[in-house]
Amino acid sequence: MVSLENLRRKLPSQVKFSVPFSPRERISRFGDEGRQDNGKIATSGHLLLFRDRVLAKGYWKRVLDEIKRERKALPTTFDKKQLAKIRQERVRWEAKTLKPWIRGSPEQKQEFRNLSDVPVKRIYTPEDVSYLNQSEQIGLPGEYPYVRGVYPTMYRGRPWTMRMFSGFGTPEDTNKRLHYLLEHGETGLSIAFDMPTLYGYDPDSPRAEGEVGRCGVSVGSLKDMEIILEGIPLEKVSTSMTINAPASVLTAMYVGVAERQGLKPKDLRGTVQADILKEYIAQKEWAFPPEAHLRIIRDMMVYCTKEMPQWNYISISGYHIREAGSSAVQELAFTLADGFAYVDLGLDAGLKVEDFAPRLSFFFNCGMDFFEEVAKFRAARRIWARVLKDKYKVKDSRSLLLRTHAQNSGASLTWQQPLNNIVRTTIEALATVLGGTQSLHTNSYDEAWALPSEAAATVALRTQQIIAEETGVADTIDPLAGSYYLEWLTDEMEERAFQYFDKIERAGGLLNAIKTGFIQREIAENSYRYQQELERGDRIVVGVNKYQIEEKKPIDTLKINEEAQRRQIARIDMVRETRDNNKVEQALNELRKTFKDEKANSMYPLVKAVRAYATLGEIMDVGRKIFGDYKEPPIL
Repeated sequence: MVSLENLRRKLPSQVKFSVPFSPRERISRFGDEGRQDNGKIATSGHLLLFRDRVLAKGYWKRVLDEIKRERKALPTTFDKKQLAKIRQERVRWEAKTLKPWIRGSPEQKQEFRNLSDVPVKRIYTPEDVSYLNQSEQIGLPGEYPYVRGVYPTMYRGRPWTMRMFSGFGTPEDTNKRLHYLLEHGETGLSIAFDMPTLYGYDPDSPRAEGEVGRCGVSVGSLKDMEIILEGIPLEKVSTSMTINAPASVLTAMYVGVAERQGLKPKDLRGTVQADILKEYIAQKEWAFPPEAHLRIIRDMMVYCTKEMPQWNYISISGYHIREAGSSAVQELAFTLADGFAYVDLGLDAGLKVEDFAPRLSFFFNCGMDFFEEVAKFRAARRIWARVLKDKYKVKDSRSLLLRTHAQNSGASLTWQQPLNNIVRTTIEALATVLGGTQSLHTNSYDEAWALPSEAAATVALRTQQIIAEETGVADTIDPLAGSYYLEWLTDEMEERAFQYFDKIERAGGLLNAIKTGFIQREIAENSYRYQQELERGDRIVVGVNKYQIEEKKPIDTLKINEEAQRRQIARIDMVRETRDNNKVEQALNELRKTFKDEKANSMYPLVKAVRAYATLGEIMDVGRKIFGDYKEPPIL
């Protein structure tokens, strides 16, 4: 296989490589024109300490060596006599049964590898996991190291939250869809925002033209959020908001809606994504340089710890890293590396880990390699608990829990033969449940064509309900535990993740690994490898490179109302005309001063600005003028 490194040697020096599927490349109108990188204000004080703390000074290499020693340890589960007998039986089987069979019916491939390029053996036996110590390395549900689940009863106590990612068009459109899903059994809300909102632009910005309401709901001010959540009692439902660069603004808007419902911030349950590190790695939807965004996230951590104790203020997201082309191992490693960086950030804000760790949540992808995905969730819980207990000296058990939302892979869905995507979604959802997720979004079969139609979204929700109610997989906890292959693969993914932690440290720490493009290059290499496998036919995707058929557009898709942009512009004009503009200017001036003073907390003036109906774009423009922009390095 030709590697990216070999291609670089052959191509002219001016040819650049970048991570595929970048929204910044797709929507050029959100580009960097007219903006300068003058983000010096956010690069002092706490964040210099943060950058230094990320350098773990040999910790990751030490633990990696410990893991390798553990996997070579003397047998614990099986004694030597048992293992010798098992080995003898395997050798006999290979000679007497397997070898004659293969002569007449050879295997399909010389070598089998999973999607992370990990070799997969023909058969796994106790020999492969003889080192395992049940109590120390696996444990029991609700107990360290939480491999078997974060709660003692898991789904026997309550099923996972069925949280469907929803949002399109105008706030009225999205409000209608949210009510529809709640009426049909959804147990938690998850709001998707359009591209202008994700970047922090108002719907009447020239950069928003043609994108308003297309890939999510348009939000320009508190008025829009009030309409989205109209008729939904926020004290009874938890809401997840997939928003990053302007996460603090949308959190303030949610608080504003709650206040109008007579609630206090402390009453609110939900999650805001706010994982800006993965934006620089994968999704590319930032507004400021990394240090400025991290300072604002620090402010959110302090504010929410005090004012919103039930609110999960960072959802550390591997999903986008995976969709950018990473392997499951890379998703595991880079997501947890981001998580440890946010722990460092909280410490540098003066918080104790026990104050904020229970409010950090995770968001993982789930692809089509079934056992790899189950192993990934199990390994993630053990790594998180191990590092927080060992490196950060955390004793509170609640702070050791890795709680996660999951969504099946959008990249695995195909526009060819889209009804096949129902099967893919079902398999991926089942793997996620067997991996022990706390909440789940199942993609709709039409998402390779458009945003989900109401009918397709219903099928996606019913998929979860059928798994929960009809299959029996939720009746016992971690039912695949004890599989020799699964336990070996869980350990293998853990070891490979620590190899990446060590590489990140040697690259100068996480921020430096991002700024120099190390992580992005690793993802690009893996994405290229996978694409080559598809094109050679080594990796099969049904309907794409095998079992193709000629087909016309086979399904009806959701049509976004072309009036969405006009309506949103009219609404934001109305907001500007009817609000008290003196209050808005005072609030924005206070925010401006706070942004310039790194020791101040920007969340309090931000909430004031939102209450006064300052628009999303007005608030974000204050930051743009102070912090400047960030240009990522070319991925060479």
